[in-house]
Formats: sequence, structure tokens, C-alpha cells
Amino acid sequence: MTLQTLKRLFTVEEYYQMARSGILSEDDRVELIEGEILEMSPIGSRHAACVRRLNQIFSARIGTRAIVSVQNPIHLSKRSEPQPDLALLQPRDDFYERAHPEPEDVLLIVEVAETSADFDRETKAPLYAQAGIPELWLVDLSEDYIEVFRQPSAKGYAEVRQVRRGQVLCPQALPGLELAVADILG
Repeated sequence: MTLQTLKRLFTVEEYYQMARSGILSEDDRVELIEGEILEMSPIGSRHAACVRRLNQIFSARIGTRAIVSVQNPIHLSKRSEPQPDLALLQPRDDFYERAHPEPEDVLLIVEVAETSADFDRETKAPLYAQAGIPELWLVDLSEDYIEVFRQPSAKGYAEVRQVRRGQVLCPQALPGLELAVADILG
């Protein structure tokens, strides 16, 4: 006899209903990825420092050209609402008070990985590409480089390249803004 197991996938609305009901609390480090509620890795000190550096660099250099969003949700679809380490968003007067940003609001997503690079590369990057996020940076702290993903499609990002210390990065949505890789990696 074969035993079939069924996986129950959740929608974003059901996910928020769990929070309103007390099943999930704001202290739970979880995100909704393709209908699954996944526990996020603990944030190590190197990871936290990198996110703080990115926040300071972007906040100081972009002014009002974009909103810097740190570890906040991006509504990608009915079943996915990840919380990237940092996102640059289209400026809006209400700062997305009425609803979380959607793919068309996102200029750049940055994921910082100390132990989660494979998950970010194999699960989150394709998800962001399918949603049409124009650019993703994966800061791989364990390998000491940044992977840049551009040209999203349903099959993933068509352009993927690595940048290392001694090189600079330029977000395609913010021409003229150059960031030293070493400044991001620390």
C-alpha cells in the first residue's frame, strides 16, 4: 500500500490570518515562499553588519530617488511574500502604507547570505525573476563576492555575473551610482 502525503500550501491572505489569530507572531522569523511558511535562518553578526552597511550606503547616496526598505515584505504573488534583506523601491508619498510593494515597485533586491546562499540562489532568485524583479544582488559573505542577476524571465535571470573586491557595482535603476564591492563586503 502506497501512502500519499499532501502538502497544504497557503496564500498570503491565509498567512496574515495566522498572524491575526496569534498562530504566528511578529517575533517569528518566517516568510511565505511559494505557499510554504519557511523559517528564516538566524541573522549572524557578519550578516547584520552587511545589511547595516548597505542601509547606510544606500540611504546616504540615493536621497529621494528611491526608498530603502530593510527586511520588509515584498508581495510577489498570491503565494509568495519574501522579506529580502534590502530592497530599493520606487518613491511613493505614502511609503507603501496601504499595501506592501509589488514587483513593479521594486528597483533592486539585495539578499545577504552567510549560510543561505544556495537557498537564495536556487529558490529565491528564480522566484524574483519570474515576478519580473529587474535586478538582484546576492551578497555571499562566505565566498566573499556579490552575484548580480539581471534580465528576468520566467526561466530565471539571463545575466548572472560575479563581482569581487576591487570592482564597483552600479544598480541599473540608478545610473551614476557606483558602489565599491569592498564597501559592501566590509
